[in-house]
Amino acid sequence: MSVSTASHRVEFQDRAKQALQDVSLQRALAKARGGFVDHRQEAIDALPEFDAIRDAARDIKNHVLANLDGYLELYEQQVIENGGQVHWARDAEEACQIIAGICKDAQAKTVTKGKSMVSEEMHLNPVLEAAGMTVVETDLGEYIVQLAGETPSHIIAPAVHKTREQITDLFHEHHSPLGYTDRVTQREALVNEARSVLRERFVTADVGITGANFLVAETGANVIVTNEGNGDLTSCLPRVHIVTAGIEKIVPSLDDLAVLLRVLARSATGQEFSAYTSLYSGPRRPGDMEGPEAYHVVLLDNGRSRLLGGQYQAMLRCIRCGACLNHCPVYGSIGGHAYGWVYSGPMGSVLTPLLNGFDQSLDLPNACTLNGRCKEVCPVRIPLSDLLLKHRVEQHERRLSSGFGRFLLGAWAWLACRPRLYQGVMALPLRVMHMLGRRRGGLTWLPGVGGWTGSRDFPAPARRSFMRQWQSRKVRS
Repeated sequence: MSVSTASHRVEFQDRAKQALQDVSLQRALAKARGGFVDHRQEAIDALPEFDAIRDAARDIKNHVLANLDGYLELYEQQVIENGGQVHWARDAEEACQIIAGICKDAQAKTVTKGKSMVSEEMHLNPVLEAAGMTVVETDLGEYIVQLAGETPSHIIAPAVHKTREQITDLFHEHHSPLGYTDRVTQREALVNEARSVLRERFVTADVGITGANFLVAETGANVIVTNEGNGDLTSCLPRVHIVTAGIEKIVPSLDDLAVLLRVLARSATGQEFSAYTSLYSGPRRPGDMEGPEAYHVVLLDNGRSRLLGGQYQAMLRCIRCGACLNHCPVYGSIGGHAYGWVYSGPMGSVLTPLLNGFDQSLDLPNACTLNGRCKEVCPVRIPLSDLLLKHRVEQHERRLSSGFGRFLLGAWAWLACRPRLYQGVMALPLRVMHMLGRRRGGLTWLPGVGGWTGSRDFPAPARRSFMRQWQSRKVRS
């Protein structure tokens, strides 16, 4: 195992342990967990055809991925016809250079940003700040984590890991110099204070940068779906609007867009539709009362094209709804920052190794119980648990897992291929565990699995294995 792989493993485990011991984080995660899950269930229960729509959404994304080059070219053609420009970026560094160049050409001093996970993937903010620009996140959650000097911990709720008390402290620290000296604690008051602070930023910004939930090939429109008005203000008020998106965000038509929108909000927040669904197709036209003078779209590859046609192509169907995070017991216990990159939870555990390499994300595919809940709730039916299992197989085949782990797995495989020997070897431990567990109501300690028994009892097994019981039943019958 390489030094970088070993160090990343230690870093992930350390972050996970710190997260489990962080009382404030655990309180924030517990408060958020049930709301996302319950609201989603209520929303899909109210839509009997939800599963059929999921099938249609999956098919649309599969069709796009099979014809991605043609739809990207059509989208570029439409953007140009609408008066905009399309820029192609092979990786995050090139994307940052393109965006920084556009901002410099515009002589930008202040840049406002709507929520964009792709810009987080690029690490865009430090690049613009190093060029002398003031960058202001305008999504409330993104604004909170920017004040805290952190990265988002959730793809739709960036500050879900923060308690209200922590947000109060942040606002009091950063807003007091601006004249907001009262210490506000109520949710509505906190939102109003943030709105007041950001209002001047919206008006004075030279460049606005947003992400895109979808890009419509037939019209050249980019679509942003939000529950705040910041995305529209960031798109319309500055002189220059820059859209950042991965190449997989293309949809063929407005009819296809309508299908995907029906599963997005329900899966993300449990709403029929988000408060704002806005389509932008270029710069201000003659007679328009508002809108940017220049419109740019930066399309990022950054490893995505490598997935086309391969066993992980299904990951490119992801519409970043966050449902897999919301239903994941591991994410619900450690939050997003433990995963070490911009994408977390099951989708991040699949995507991060594909984009960054296994040596930078060795433990992520193993930070999963393989319970399959993420696969069940995905609105575009990505088999996330199956893909995580593929990662584990690939790690084993490439000898990236620990030598001791490979030895144990090999020993078990050798034994399991010899049923009679396997049953004989397992008979004694089963009886001992059964006797100890029956007396105590469960096993409170087992060698080698302290991570489990440290927080819960291990169920006592039956006295005889399932195979032994089945054979006895067949003989009696």
